[in-house]
Amino acid sequence: MMTNTLLIIEDEALLSSELARFFRKSDWEVSIVNSIQQAEIALREEQFDPLVVLSDMNLPDGNALDLLDKLKPELGNSEWIFLTGYGSVADSVRAVRLGAYDFIEKPCSLERLNLLVEGAARSARAQRRLQAQTATQNSHYSITSLIGNSSAMQALRSMLTQVINVPFSSLIVSGETGTGKGMVARILHYSGRRSHAPLVEINCAALPRELLEAELFGYESGAFTGAKKRHRGLFEQAHTGTLFLDEIGEMDLDLQSKLLKAVEDLRIRRLGSETEISVDVQIIAATNLDLVEKVSRGLFRRDLYHRLNVINILVPALRERKQDLQQLVPQFVATYNRKSSKNVITIPDEAWQLIQAYDWPGNIRELRNVLERCVLLANGQNLPTEWLQLQPPGKAPAHAGLINSNQAGLFIPLDGSLSLHEMEKFIIQEALNRTDANVTAAARMLGTTRETLRYRVQKYHLKCKF
Repeated sequence: MMTNTLLIIEDEALLSSELARFFRKSDWEVSIVNSIQQAEIALREEQFDPLVVLSDMNLPDGNALDLLDKLKPELGNSEWIFLTGYGSVADSVRAVRLGAYDFIEKPCSLERLNLLVEGAARSARAQRRLQAQTATQNSHYSITSLIGNSSAMQALRSMLTQVINVPFSSLIVSGETGTGKGMVARILHYSGRRSHAPLVEINCAALPRELLEAELFGYESGAFTGAKKRHRGLFEQAHTGTLFLDEIGEMDLDLQSKLLKAVEDLRIRRLGSETEISVDVQIIAATNLDLVEKVSRGLFRRDLYHRLNVINILVPALRERKQDLQQLVPQFVATYNRKSSKNVITIPDEAWQLIQAYDWPGNIRELRNVLERCVLLANGQNLPTEWLQLQPPGKAPAHAGLINSNQAGLFIPLDGSLSLHEMEKFIIQEALNRTDANVTAAARMLGTTRETLRYRVQKYHLKCKF
């Protein structure tokens, strides 16, 4: 429970004593100072952190508004209430502009003043709870949450330490699927200068072009069929914060040109509107594709790539830092122990050999999924080696039972031996096998689009003919 702390800044000794006596009866911890100089010493040097500051506006050594203006960047979440016997309109306006909770003219009744102080205290408590929640959230996304002592991870942490301290406008986080690009984006936001503001995320591959444009820029009522009311786009929602564009390489070329204009001008226009809106956002784009190669093939705008690529952060694949498995595996096992109320504490040598020998094409995401399965199905304190089910990339498990049926279909066992992702991967691989690795023909066979299948092929690192 937060202590009710009150700082009274008042040069009239009789009034300050009366106020202190009144609030102490209501269990307030009260401190009194009679000048701006003493108040500054209490707040800055003695680090007194009151919930509420009750201050006379005009003091012997100056105006208390100057003190608030001076200390505002350093103060915690304290609410200020000003007492004035002069009723200056200019001072009242300035008090509001500086973020004062309220002001009241002397003389005033103690009951009315008590209502103001209690309201200010509730506001300060709410701000402090929000600050504590934000600090807790930010701690989950600190640079120290990137586990591993390999040279690749040390280099990544070093780079992030530098980047979070600079006001970058945009950057690209690249790396294979499952390496933790989203985690890096959240670290950049929550450890950076905009951590107090929103982080808004969208997966560019998850929505068709029309919906993605409406989500990014918003729309006015009646802009298209079904647009019954105005919708603020993600650029507006991320104002003063960060917009995270995951899978940026999947964005339609026409939409890329609109994104480029928004990123360069920091102005957007809702669909169906004639008015432009200014926004203040930093852009983090992530991709598991080679954007330079896409640019050379005309599939990604060169100017947008160079505008976003102010800084490029490459997240290493797990196979490039296998020594980090010694830290990652016990950490993930402990996490899933807590979630599933299990007690797996021993990892057999046989399990370690399989884990170390495997190349982890799905990277950290695959490692987490495998260990979660093992912990969930464990019957004792040993990690069950039989549930690792690790196979060389591109090779189906021997028990998977993928059987051709006159080239017209597949048999897939539903006995838990295959995850949903493994099923999808094997189905796509089989379609590619039957079409001589032709993506267009395989897409037609699976009833999907070429672009959607191409995304899945790259996601699972399958070989094909583009």
